[in-house]
Amino acid sequence: MKVLQINSVCGIGSTGRIATDIHNMLVEQGHESYIAYGRDVPKYCHNTIKIGNIYGTYKHVALTRIFDKHGFGSRKATQDFIKEIEEFAPDIIHLHNIHGYYMNIKLLFDYLKRVNKPIIWTLHDCWTFTGHCAYFDYVKCDKWKKQCFECPQKKSYPSSILMDDSKRNFLKKKEIFTGINNLTIVTPSDWLARLVKESFLKEYPVKVINNGIDLEAFKPTKSDFRKKHNIIDKFIILGVANIWDDRKGYRFFIDLLSYINQDEAIVLVGLTQEQKKRLPRNILGITRTNSVEELAEIYSMADVFVNPTLEDNFPTTNLEAIACGTPVITFNTGGSIESVDSCCGTIVEKKNVKDLYSAIQLYKNDRPTKENIIAKSRRYDKNERYVEYLDYYYSILTGGRSE
Repeated sequence: MKVLQINSVCGIGSTGRIATDIHNMLVEQGHESYIAYGRDVPKYCHNTIKIGNIYGTYKHVALTRIFDKHGFGSRKATQDFIKEIEEFAPDIIHLHNIHGYYMNIKLLFDYLKRVNKPIIWTLHDCWTFTGHCAYFDYVKCDKWKKQCFECPQKKSYPSSILMDDSKRNFLKKKEIFTGINNLTIVTPSDWLARLVKESFLKEYPVKVINNGIDLEAFKPTKSDFRKKHNIIDKFIILGVANIWDDRKGYRFFIDLLSYINQDEAIVLVGLTQEQKKRLPRNILGITRTNSVEELAEIYSMADVFVNPTLEDNFPTTNLEAIACGTPVITFNTGGSIESVDSCCGTIVEKKNVKDLYSAIQLYKNDRPTKENIIAKSRRYDKNERYVEYLDYYYSILTGGRSE
């Protein structure tokens, strides 16, 4: 079996690690696998195809910033990539994030419709069926159900500074992404599956496969992190994100400062250097790391993991925290709540900082055992979750596809 995965990054961030985990499982079982990616340096995968170059990415960024035409640049990069697909001749093409300033969606889908190969498309956000944004809960917008226009998040990713082309984008995406006979959509959460079934993608079968993590890497891990940062005797409130913005709940950690005591400390991982400079003195800021070993050490030293996300699909940070024995507190948001129950965490009302701190105090006074928390993480073992993809590949190739 020959499988080609396509994603914006390879081995970096949650989507990149999902792609490489599937790739490595395929290779271990004797299959031929490649990952095509658009940005950064690939990790944990030797069989890669680079799509485009840095100059093409900058041009695509400019097209997005000025004209709001994200996904409609990178013509030559996509044309060259299609030639490489034809040379590899995969049995299955597995899409992940095709947004990210590296792919021309019309050229890609014209090709996919022409070759009529089995396609699996794992959606990691909502960009596919909106006229602009990747999420819309934050602004409570439901225009995507019928017709996007006058986008209230024009300046959110993928940011357009000048024009709003959300109406045209919506209509073009609907035309481009529909009408494929052999496409299956996979979502990591039931929440996103429900949204897909309300969108113009509802013609396709939708299958839910939860994200998985490496339980050999994410486990209780000793380190000198507390000693190194002089927080040995503190009750540690941890937050982790790839990008810290309002959507991820950055401001709620700032708001928590008015509640926390002297024996409590906040640690945020994934900040930019500029964000670190602006942090209040009583928050410890750490820049982004792609080292799973370092992340496991940080999760393990924390007393509680707080995920005040306002929009999310099925965050792997929750899974990584409970695998390291750290309880999770999250807002009642999207798919974030689907991995959290009373055995491993607490769900609180969205944007309610007082309830958030009350939940933190509950764990400070009565923390569950690490064994009980870790037990929940076993259902997200990547070897069990991602074998579902392999089983589905086989099912498709043998004509046994089911919804």
